[in-house]
Amino acid sequence: MTAARHRIEAATLTGGPVPDPPRIAWRKEMRRRVLEAARDLTCEAGWDQVSLSAVAARAEVSRPSVYKEFGNRAGLGRALVVLETQQFLAGVTDALYPGVPDSHDCLRAAILHVLQEADSQPLIRAVITAARQGSDSLLPYLTARADPIFDAGQTLVQGWLATRYPQQPTESLEMAADVIVRMTISHLILPADEQHRTAPRLATAALKLLQ
Repeated sequence: MTAARHRIEAATLTGGPVPDPPRIAWRKEMRRRVLEAARDLTCEAGWDQVSLSAVAARAEVSRPSVYKEFGNRAGLGRALVVLETQQFLAGVTDALYPGVPDSHDCLRAAILHVLQEADSQPLIRAVITAARQGSDSLLPYLTARADPIFDAGQTLVQGWLATRYPQQPTESLEMAADVIVRMTISHLILPADEQHRTAPRLATAALKLLQ
């Protein structure tokens, strides 16, 4: 019987979770520490000033381990923003579901949540601040690159629109979701007005596509 089989049977008998093998547990912990270090360094000095050597030193792991896990600096940046965005989108999901009865009010609240949370999330704020100053090394991962991050936001909004406008064809829902995500991100980078004014305007413009 394999060691993995022994662990599964032991967990079944005790009712507890199946523990990871030491090698996998070490890798998960190393990845967590590296991403935490990269996040802290980005918030402190901006991504342009972050090197893999500095991240490895802050995380107290070897530089080859960082390379092996993330491939290169771009891979680390992508993983960092993916993690941050997943947590960010969880808050957006809470804002959309179950939401208020009126679709416009619900979407307005979700957009306002995005605009306000971007100011309070250190990493996203650091990326946006850098973009406004002319540096966009991490920005593409938050915007329109063909990437799971942008796709996740669009899928989330499209799914919500489908529950509110079930009579609309998929193509219309995709277009509206795309517009909502792109317009919201554009106002994160280049705000045109105060957040409480921007949110209802974006909601109105996007929902007109479904009328």
